[in-house]
Amino acid sequence: MENNAKDYSHINGWGIDIDPKNDPTYPIKRRTDEEKDGYSWERPPQQPINIEVLHSIERPNITAVFGTSVPPSGLSGQIRRLAFKESENSYGHWLPLLLADRINVVEGVIDDLKDGRIPNFFAEKGMKAEWKHNPASVVQKLAVGAAVAGAVILLFAGEKKRRSWFYRLMEA
Repeated sequence: MENNAKDYSHINGWGIDIDPKNDPTYPIKRRTDEEKDGYSWERPPQQPINIEVLHSIERPNITAVFGTSVPPSGLSGQIRRLAFKESENSYGHWLPLLLADRINVVEGVIDDLKDGRIPNFFAEKGMKAEWKHNPASVVQKLAVGAAVAGAVILLFAGEKKRRSWFYRLMEA
C-alpha cells in the first residue's frame, strides 16, 4: 500500500500529539512503545460511495468504512449540510445537528401519514415500560402535552371564540 502522507499543517491542531514532549501523559506514562504495534495495520479498502456522505472538515478524506444507510434529505438534510461546514469544536456544528435530528423525527411522522400509516407514539417512545417503572413521569408528560395542545388550539381559535372562552373561564 502506498504512503499517502500529505501536509495537514494548515489545519489548526492537526498532529498535535506527534511530539512526545507535548504528550499530557508524559512522564507519568511508562513508555514501552507497544501501542505503536497497532499503527501498522493496513487501511481497509474504501467502501463504495454511492450516496452523499457528510464528514468533518477536519478530516481530509472519508473513512474507509462508514455507516450511512440513508442520505441526508429534506429540511433536516439541508441543516446537516450546513452543520458539516463548521468545525467539530463549535456550537455551529453540534446544535444544528441536534435541531436536524428533531426535524427529521417530524419529517418521518409526515412521511408515515402520507403513506397512510398512523404512528404508534406510545409504543415507539417506550411508554409501556415507562408506565410500568415510572408512571408519574407518564402522567406528567401527558399533562404537559395536553396543556401544549390546548394552548395551540386556543392560539389558532378565532379571536371571538378565544375571548368568549377566556371570559367564561374567568367567570367560573
